[in-house]
Amino acid sequence: MTRARTILYDCDTGIDDAITLLYLASLVRVGELELAGVGTVHGNIDPLTGALNTLRVLELAGIKTGRQGELAEQGERDGQGVPVAVGAARPMAQDVHYALDWHGRDGLGDTHLPEPAGRPVAEPAAAQIVRLARARPGELTLLATGPLSNLGLALLLDPELPSLVREVVVMGGAFDHPGNITTHAEANIWHDPEAADLVFAADWPVVLVPLDATHPAAVHDDWLDRLAAHDAAAARFAARILEFYVDAYTPTLRRRGAVIHDALAAMLAVDPDLGEYTQRAVRVELRGELTRGTTVWDARSLPAEDTRRPVRVAVGSDVPAFRERLLAAVLSL
Repeated sequence: MTRARTILYDCDTGIDDAITLLYLASLVRVGELELAGVGTVHGNIDPLTGALNTLRVLELAGIKTGRQGELAEQGERDGQGVPVAVGAARPMAQDVHYALDWHGRDGLGDTHLPEPAGRPVAEPAAAQIVRLARARPGELTLLATGPLSNLGLALLLDPELPSLVREVVVMGGAFDHPGNITTHAEANIWHDPEAADLVFAADWPVVLVPLDATHPAAVHDDWLDRLAAHDAAAARFAARILEFYVDAYTPTLRRRGAVIHDALAAMLAVDPDLGEYTQRAVRVELRGELTRGTTVWDARSLPAEDTRRPVRVAVGSDVPAFRERLLAAVLSL
């Protein structure tokens, strides 16, 4: 696939989503990318708080956003900027769960930032996905870095959606890597396994960026110190929220650092040549007592028996390039 030009971003704006928004904003600012909209979902934090966090980050980065009470299409006609929509507040078939230990009670490392100037649009996130895909068939890359509830709902709202979307890029799953919320399951998939399985079963091009690819791309002391050395507002914000995230991650990594999962998925959406991939049909375990939410592929060297469309799974990336591009993007704002 060639690089994404127009992204509709679906996220649960905690700390790594916020860093990813800064990366995307840096590309928008120089005209290399269009951000058609953002939808938020339960996951790291509740979706309304996630939407307010999204607005805070976009405003900090100088990206114009929509205003309260306006439908997204009205905001776009009036030049109001990127619409930020609130999405699903709970999974399809289980209780909701937040990652407050990793992202803070406000989703941004307990920084308690002021209210954003903008407000979320009135349109729900799943409806926004359907409307924009209908309005711009074949143009949108859906980048999803939270639980897949909004995408699952959008598929139920419009069965023709897979034919209208250019590509779906998902941060989620784990294969030859331990889970990060249970022994086997990665958090985004575990938060709504039913929705995730709907996404992987649909007939659209999917790129999956699992823990197998994101964990080796962790940032450590030198990267964090270089970020902290800059005094621009975006750099100060990023360094501040990453303090909380690094404190949470350091015991897992056994050295000072953090895994900015979502930014790698965004970067592979923009420049797929940065990654290494394998093609596998992917399913989600929905019933296992110990394995619910686990992503499963058939890695045997046998003819594929699964009738699902294969998913392009990232198994690695150019880690130095990822780190340098991400840092340069944040420092450019």
